[in-house]
Amino acid sequence: MTSIFAKAAIAALAMGFATETMAEEWNVSVWGKRRAFTEHIEKLAELVSEKTNGEFTMNISYGGLSKNKENLDGISIGAFEMAQFCAGYHPDKNPTITVLELPFLGVNTLEEEVAVSHAVYAHPAVQKDLARWNAMPLMTSPMPQYNIVGTGEPRDTLEKMNGMRVRATGGIGQAFKAIGAVPTSVTSSEAYTAMESGVVDTVAFAQHAHFSFRTIDQATWWTANLNPGTVNCPVVVNIDAYEGLSDANREALDSSVDEAMAYYLTNYGKTFEKWDAVLAEKNVTKVMMSDEEIAKFRATAADPIRDEWITKMEAQGIPGQELYDLVIETLKKQRM
Repeated sequence: MTSIFAKAAIAALAMGFATETMAEEWNVSVWGKRRAFTEHIEKLAELVSEKTNGEFTMNISYGGLSKNKENLDGISIGAFEMAQFCAGYHPDKNPTITVLELPFLGVNTLEEEVAVSHAVYAHPAVQKDLARWNAMPLMTSPMPQYNIVGTGEPRDTLEKMNGMRVRATGGIGQAFKAIGAVPTSVTSSEAYTAMESGVVDTVAFAQHAHFSFRTIDQATWWTANLNPGTVNCPVVVNIDAYEGLSDANREALDSSVDEAMAYYLTNYGKTFEKWDAVLAEKNVTKVMMSDEEIAKFRATAADPIRDEWITKMEAQGIPGQELYDLVIETLKKQRM
């Protein structure tokens, strides 16, 4: 009898240890401060914790774990389990994803941006590309089309943009370069200082970033309808960490992505509502580019940059044409 009780006690103790080892704590590296751009990550952490009764938690660090341009490197060595980064910060590290940063793709809504991003992330070439960094794409961070804020005389024609120093990364930076502007890829966190010190004349951001990084505080004008493109910023997880999750924790993570994205889209709508009020409050002039100027911009930047990108990718053994076609086909399906 004593032996039975002893065995039962040992089994109970072992179960206690097993339960304890199932607890999972992930570190998540982002940057800046909590804002519309990170709300899906915050929501994901909340949902995962709820579904696992606190057994799976995420510690979201805003700049405390890594610099934003080094988040992919941190993922590769397992310095943290999840991170957000933007493809335009280091296109050579993630060339396949840069298809989503080509100028004038024609993406009109955040919902369309989610659809094309997730279609591209699911492509085998993209998964292979990110696997070089031991990274697996989890979800995107959809942003609307970028527009620029600036000071002084509004730049409402391509001629006036010639020589303009603009903070712009990825395909947007290439587009501005094509019309004679001078792009610089300072990080979002450095944009305010760059504008204040005169390193740049203008800054290209989505609305939430103009708020978060205070570039709107220096602006006297902004282009309301230039819409040259946007930046693509995936949220990725370390493959080893993902595969090391228990079935229950992995299910909690995977099943929370769609709900986190839906929350992000709803929340970002509030940013759109706030934007016009802030423009009026700060007396920022809304510059509307003419259809003719936008058409000239598109003709100068869109086709040549796209063709150059496809050629460059194919030369590296990357299916550039296939990835571009996937974006266009996904857009068509999304609009049906």
